[in-house]
Amino acid sequence: MFSVNHQKFMEMDELSLRKVPYFFIVDFLAQNIEIFKEDEIEKSGLLIDFQNFSSTKKQYESPKETVWKSFPETLESFKTGFDKVQKNIRLGNSYLVNYTRKTKIETNLTLEEIFYHSSAKYKVFYKDFFVFFSPETFIKIIDGKIFTYPMKGTIDASVENAAEVLRNDIKEKAEHYTVVDLLRNDLSMVADDVKVDKFQYIDFIKTKQKDLYAMSSEISGIVKPEFYGKLGSVMEKLLPAGSILGAPKPKTLEIIMDAEGYNRGYYTGVCGWFDGNNLDSCVMIRFIEKEGSQLYFKSGGGITHMSKLEDEYEEMKNKIYVPIH
Repeated sequence: MFSVNHQKFMEMDELSLRKVPYFFIVDFLAQNIEIFKEDEIEKSGLLIDFQNFSSTKKQYESPKETVWKSFPETLESFKTGFDKVQKNIRLGNSYLVNYTRKTKIETNLTLEEIFYHSSAKYKVFYKDFFVFFSPETFIKIIDGKIFTYPMKGTIDASVENAAEVLRNDIKEKAEHYTVVDLLRNDLSMVADDVKVDKFQYIDFIKTKQKDLYAMSSEISGIVKPEFYGKLGSVMEKLLPAGSILGAPKPKTLEIIMDAEGYNRGYYTGVCGWFDGNNLDSCVMIRFIEKEGSQLYFKSGGGITHMSKLEDEYEEMKNKIYVPIH
């Protein structure tokens, strides 16, 4: 596997054992890890808006007219990596691969304005480098109990009986089962009594472009004594997040690196807020990054042996949105 930044995870352990509140950001390969104590957040170029923690003060006026254009790659270009993924699945090297792409976008909003105008469970703006508005929790730790909420499967809400169609879609169901199984196994490395509390419930996600339904499950366990209070060790064990990687993890990571042909960086990494007792963290998806003066939106979806090229291409494009009301 790739070299992770073990030193930084140990630093997270040390802070959480001392019950010092902090915010952390871990990139996809767990090589770049940033840690900000509560009093460092304001001067760090970070804006954070989580369900139970916010570092933002000001309110923004809504822009009169939002300009939003995306320039997705061609189907042929998408197909190159898709075919590599499918070949590996056929060879039995993986049974679920999260294949993502990088799409050029244009908007009249700055990254900071996107942060303020979008609405999501988890939002972060970082140093005019990236912004994301993620609906997906990674793990929560509350009073020694650990929870994870894998989200797999989305559908355009305007489809007739969309929630039912999603719940009964054979391909989406298979993908969801796989991720639930993977995360149940992952959680078992750091927790006892792991069980699926809720299976395949549907969330509604409102966006400027279109409304979506997404399918999630809830898995929980009791943090093992040797991991109690050691947030860094828990994260090191669980990353990269299974829902945005696939299964089995090590081989699937190799397939992704080959098929995608670009560096995910912080996209699909994890960030979280530890308040001194409990943790809330999210997967950094719905992600816009600045390279020079150009903005890119990174998005994708899970590929299984049942995946159809055109459907996956559409799903990747569907996810290029900002949830602005």
